[in-house]
Amino acid sequence: MMPGGKKDGNALEPLINAVDVMQTHYFQVWTGLWPTAIDWTSAVIATHIAGAMSTVSSATNYVLAPGFMSHLMGFYFGQDALTLRSEAYDDMLWVVLEWLEAIKFVDSHSTELLYAQGLPSWYGEEWIPGFAHRARIFWDLASGGWDVSACGGGMVWSPHLSPYKNAITNELFITASISMYLQFPSDDNASPFQAGENNGSSRAPVGKKDPKFLDAAIVGYEWLASSNMRNSKGLYIDGFHISHNRHHGHAGERHMECNIRNQMVYTYNQGVLLSGQRGLWEATGSREYLEDGHALISSVINATGFDLDSQSVYTEAASNNSSHPRLGTWHGIGRHGILEEACDAYGNCSQDAQTFKGIFFHHFALFCEPLPAYVVKPGETVDIPTFEKLKAWHVQKCKSYGAWVQRNAAAAKETLDSDGKAGGGEIPEGAVDYRNTGVPRDRVWNYGRVMEGAKEGELRGSKVGGGTVKDANERGRGRTVETQGGLVAVLRAAWEAVEGGT
Repeated sequence: MMPGGKKDGNALEPLINAVDVMQTHYFQVWTGLWPTAIDWTSAVIATHIAGAMSTVSSATNYVLAPGFMSHLMGFYFGQDALTLRSEAYDDMLWVVLEWLEAIKFVDSHSTELLYAQGLPSWYGEEWIPGFAHRARIFWDLASGGWDVSACGGGMVWSPHLSPYKNAITNELFITASISMYLQFPSDDNASPFQAGENNGSSRAPVGKKDPKFLDAAIVGYEWLASSNMRNSKGLYIDGFHISHNRHHGHAGERHMECNIRNQMVYTYNQGVLLSGQRGLWEATGSREYLEDGHALISSVINATGFDLDSQSVYTEAASNNSSHPRLGTWHGIGRHGILEEACDAYGNCSQDAQTFKGIFFHHFALFCEPLPAYVVKPGETVDIPTFEKLKAWHVQKCKSYGAWVQRNAAAAKETLDSDGKAGGGEIPEGAVDYRNTGVPRDRVWNYGRVMEGAKEGELRGSKVGGGTVKDANERGRGRTVETQGGLVAVLRAAWEAVEGGT
């Protein structure tokens, strides 16, 4: 903070630069698309743009909005909304969050602009009806994934596959539903008409604060909380497949259970729920939602090897094998205090996985934004002293995460190339990049023996004359618009955790 309580706009320069690089190098204006992205990652990238613009606008009144707002408008038409309507339910819900985030930005920027410059209106406001309608259509479509035929409820991942109830689809449904309750401005657009519709739910006007959205979020949260989708470290696993057990219930009746557990842990499964928890607190005033969110963040940070009490990484034992040093202890979702996907160390992350960490940090930033002046709970009076204590507690908790977030932001900035493009993460010390340099012909990789005709340490498939990849961020898919989005998200999160609540 600068003297007088004014926020230091210079601290936002890396974030502004990261957005500028993303749009300069990856966005194609004439198509309104990031051509190398796919449907759902495009929606996430647009969300990062809107979120970054909200942060910069509210912090500095910086005139960042017009150029990037035009990109969002272009993407509104470039987005393949028709195809997305037939994709998986999680794909649909990314679209809901994307356009609600855009509405949130337009609302906040319009207010800042009117207050700062005394202008009567801003052209961005003209786009709110279109953004709102698309968010509503996709929420309506996705809500069809709620299934009570197995496991007592929950969202299935896709209508096209065997039933799979996973963390991300259920977290998205919770967060999208509460966001619709809090941010959706209303919609009286009666399109589109769908063949086979036998009710008018998608075409009936929907107003602000429709209780169906709040009810959906609460029911979804209760189901997820009772689903046993967390591991011993407090992290969300990926989800459950469903068995059909004929030995329960009446003769001939199938008892469907969520009991085939996929233990895989991804970073975005720990993030999306955070903004949902924050929203549920705003809508209900129940402190437990914020407490749950802070507990989840603490579990994530601990599972990267960072100790919040000492504000430092855990001390690790040195490797006993000097020729093959260890990567560092894997704590569940990272090492050395850095959030990681399991694929990061090997440089073989898919396009999906390259998007995940940015999603975590986006929702972390939303969770740690300053609390509003009051909660949106009709019919009740706010206890001001208690509420002020809650706000102070929330700010203090978020600030305690600052060193960890800044550590991750610094690591992300270390991946920049000369053009300012970010990678997915540096190769940890001691990693063996066999996918680029070949499989080592040594006793570690070859059943305890050196391959015949090879020297100890020589690489199968290695290139002679320095032909190996020296930039760890060029491995696999290399630097992409998805990894650039991750940089934008972590830089924004660092700002919100350190500066945002003060």
